[in-house]
Amino acid sequence: MPKHEIIISADVPGVDEELWSFICRAVRTTLDAEGVDVPCEINVLLTNDTGIHRVNVDTRNVDAPTDVLSFPMFDLTPGDKPAEEDADPATGLIPLGDMCISLERAQAQAEEFGHSVERELAYLAVHSVLHLLGYDHLDEGPMKAQMRGREEAIMEALGLPREG
Repeated sequence: MPKHEIIISADVPGVDEELWSFICRAVRTTLDAEGVDVPCEINVLLTNDTGIHRVNVDTRNVDAPTDVLSFPMFDLTPGDKPAEEDADPATGLIPLGDMCISLERAQAQAEEFGHSVERELAYLAVHSVLHLLGYDHLDEGPMKAQMRGREEAIMEALGLPREG
């Protein structure tokens, strides 16, 4: 099993070792489920609605907060895997990309959807890693269905299936 490096930073209080470990488990489970067998690096920023709003404006010119943003380093298609030759020579890790999660939005969505904050955070992390690996949901057809199917399978593997 490859040794992935998940670098978590936070610009909000309350991010403890337990939350850090939980996010890392969701990211690693997704990489394993997708068969990523080369060591990768992913940067995760945990923030609030104000922080993610700022990132959204700065990077996408979208003047609104959101729940999660993903910034893939490579233009992969679903099922593709990053290649060893893409590794940073200094670290030996493939810089897969960055994600930004609003803890504030995760809390609100967990309440809205009637499930735990943990499930919502895991879902957002899984969703973002899939984006880093080339999955998308721009259409309402096959691409979205493919991504949703992978999300549900990985959430099941995490022991956090959709209820109902």
